Amino acid sequence: MAKARRRRVRDTWKEKQWYKIMTPKEFGDIEIGSTPSRDPDLLLKRSVEATMRELAGDFSKQYVKLSFQVNNVAGDIANTEFTGHQVTTDYVRSMIRRGTSRIDAITNVTTKDGKTLKVHVIAITIKRAKSSQQKFIRETMEKLIQNAAVDRSFPEFIEGVVSGKVASHIYHESKKIYPLKRVEILKTRVIE
Repeated sequence: MAKARRRRVRDTWKEKQWYKIMTPKEFGDIEIGSTPSRDPDLLLKRSVEATMRELAGDFSKQYVKLSFQVNNVAGDIANTEFTGHQVTTDYVRSMIRRGTSRIDAITNVTTKDGKTLKVHVIAITIKRAKSSQQKFIRETMEKLIQNAAVDRSFPEFIEGVVSGKVASHIYHESKKIYPLKRVEILKTRVIE
């Protein structure tokens, strides 16, 4: 009987090189991780998540998750762009109680420099609100988020959303309609 030839398995792991993943300038050019790759072109479009606690060191904002996507590679550094943010579901659930109303407003906004985003805003009332009040609060939130985006450039708008300044402005304007417990921008997504 003829002996079966042994195939030599190529170890692709040794061919890979490590790349540092950096945040965009708006987030301070901070290293958020590293990843191996055989070819720098294979890194493009890779997604990375980081919390605000990791970026800013602010423990009170650990429920905010930011998404980045690699857009170019220079040497051993992979630069990213902001693609969206999201608030963790456990944080949202902790805000909602029985006897309150949850009012969601989802709208597309365009910033001063032409970037389009899909924004999801949530308001929680202190007590249950009538449907007419909920509708008016929803319309007010949509109008305020549109105005906030038109007045700001993309980096300024994202900074305001992530820091909570935009949500605070919406809260102060919307609570005139009905007493609110909290307003939060749950999610943003950059639309290509």
